[in-house]
Order: sequence, then structure tokens, then C-alpha cells
Amino acid sequence: MTITTDILLFICAIPFIYYALVLYSTARYFPTSWREAARKSDYTPPISCLKPIKGLDEDAYDNYASFCQQDYPKYEILFCVDPGDPALPVLEKLIRDYPQVDIRLLMGSGRDAINDKVGRLTRLTSEAKYDLFVITDGDIRVRPDYLRVVAAPFQDKKVGAATCLYVSTEETNLTQELQSIGMISDFFAGIMVAWNLDGIKFTFGQTIATSREANAAYGGYPLIENRPADDVYAGRLVAEKGYEVKLLPYVVSSVADFKNLKELMFKRARWMTVMRLMRPWGHFGLIFTWGLIWALVAIAIHPTWQTAALFLGGYAAARVLMTWMIGVWGMKQRGIWSKMPLIPLWDAIAFGIWIASFARRTIRWRGVDYFLREGKLVPAHYPRG
Repeated sequence: MTITTDILLFICAIPFIYYALVLYSTARYFPTSWREAARKSDYTPPISCLKPIKGLDEDAYDNYASFCQQDYPKYEILFCVDPGDPALPVLEKLIRDYPQVDIRLLMGSGRDAINDKVGRLTRLTSEAKYDLFVITDGDIRVRPDYLRVVAAPFQDKKVGAATCLYVSTEETNLTQELQSIGMISDFFAGIMVAWNLDGIKFTFGQTIATSREANAAYGGYPLIENRPADDVYAGRLVAEKGYEVKLLPYVVSSVADFKNLKELMFKRARWMTVMRLMRPWGHFGLIFTWGLIWALVAIAIHPTWQTAALFLGGYAAARVLMTWMIGVWGMKQRGIWSKMPLIPLWDAIAFGIWIASFARRTIRWRGVDYFLREGKLVPAHYPRG
């Protein structure tokens, strides 16, 4: 081999450095988080569970009902929904079925926000009775100990927000299995590295627990009514005010919000485009995390069976170990092994989505194209006149 070939093969091996960092970070995160979570806590401040609702999610009643079955002394559930929304009859049934739970319905946000979900959150946070908010989407289902777990970190006044890991409630088709293995093997792998290198400075929409004080410190939800990725901003802005953001090892369930592969690809492509526009250099840096692609490049550069065995074999071993550590060892999920063969397919699709994200300058949000300028959504086309 020539020196040039050696250099190129070294570049192709860079993803293995990333994989090693994922394994190291995962090995640190879960034991550390388990120790923190194991500390007995009787800290149970009253909680306002806030739910901005638009449309009827699959299994919506079961999702909502799981919040009515909490082993927690004092909490309320606030829903904000538009009049005539298809979810309204389900919410009214919920109130009838759980008269012992403090449930309130707020009709409409009363806001003119590009991100109407955040408009709802503006009203929800302003009308909440209590000072600890637990914000979740309508497609989330939780266990009875959920509120106790998410409340515990807030006995430390340095904590301003907390979020949870999440998995699908079930997979009924190949697309949902592909999404699940992608989240565990790819998305959460990056989260482990972020936790290890820079700490958690974001939250997931599946759980945003935050205090009224921390929310007000950065200006609250009115500040981000015209921004995408409101869950990311909710954690980032809290962290910028000097609060800690905790990633809890607790796992909640999320009902799939896509019906087929096309819808999943559209959802992921929009998310990747938002991330590119929000943090362009970090997004570009993902180029060194695509082990499958670099392994194929290495084989093309030096087509020998030794190169194929080293790069493809190393890729397969690393990806399986990463997925096992995060999904099986860390998140205690069953059925992971049967989905392992989907990892290369997911990696190829995810790489294609990453490439495609560089082709768009705008974000399509509820049928309208927007530019992202200084983190804010700006309509791409203004009406003439």
C-alpha cells in the first residue's frame, strides 16, 4: 500500500473512534444515572401535567389515562385543545371516567403563533396551578411511578429541567421496527456522547419537566413561539441560564406518529434539516459517524478480503455492541436482537437523509415553507400587495 492509501484508510477508520466514544459514554451514563435514581426520595411537590393537543393520536385514550393512574399525592392535568378538535370527545370521556383526578380543558391558545403547539404551551404554563411543570405530547404513555421519578431531581435547586428516554409502545410493521432500532442504535448513541462530552443541554418532547422559575428565567414559551424544535430549545435555554438539565434513565412509551416509510422519511428529513440549520458545523461533523459508508469506501480504496473483514467486521461488531449496551443493558428493552439485522439498512437510509438535508434551505411547517434565521421561522414567501 502507498502512503496515500494508508492515509485514506486511516480517515475511513475515524468512525471507529466515534463508536469507541459511544461505548465509553454509555458505560458511564447508565451506572451514574442508576445510582442517582436509586437514592430514595420523598420529594413530591404538586405537579401540573401540561398537554398541548392537536388531533387524535392512535390509542389516545390509553395514553391520556396513564397520566390519570399516577401514584402521586397531588397533581393536575391540563389539556389545551381547539374547539371541534377530534380529540375533544376522548378528553370529555376521560374526565367522566376519572372524576377523582383534577383535569381541566382549556379551549384554544388565544395566540397567533407559527408553532401553534408552543402557543398552547404559553397558555398552559400561565394557567397551571403548580410550580413544577411536566410537559408531554399526546402520544406518550407512562407507568404509575412516572411523576415520582421526574419530580425527584428537582429537590436539587440547581436542576431546572429533566427529560427521559423513550421507545415505541409496539411495532406492528417493518417501518416501525426500523424506527425503533434507529432510535436506539443511532439517535441515543449520539445522546450518550453528548452527555459525556458536554452535558445535557436539551430536552425531548416525550418529557419536558421544568420549574416555573426556570421557565420564566429565559422568558418562557412566548419567546419560542416562532421557532421549530421547541423541545430542544426548552432545554437549551434553561441550560444557558445556568441550570442543570438531567437525562433520566427512565423510559416512557411513544405511539408511532407515522403510518408508512414515506411519512417516517419526511419526518426525519425535516428534523435533520432543522438540526443542520440550527447547528451547521455539528451537523456536518456527522460525516465521521457513518461507519457503514466509510467501510465501503475503504474496500473501494483497497479491495482485499482483509480490508473487508477489518472494516465491515469491525463496523458490524461495534454497531451490535452499541445497540446491545443502550437498548438491552441500559434501557432494558426486549426484542432488540431480532431487529439487529435492520441496523445496516437504517444506517444507509439515515445517511441518505443526512445528505438530502443539505439540499434544502427551507423547512416545511404545516404546509408553509420557512427560512430559519437566528433560530426563528421566517416565511419564505411573503404575499405581494
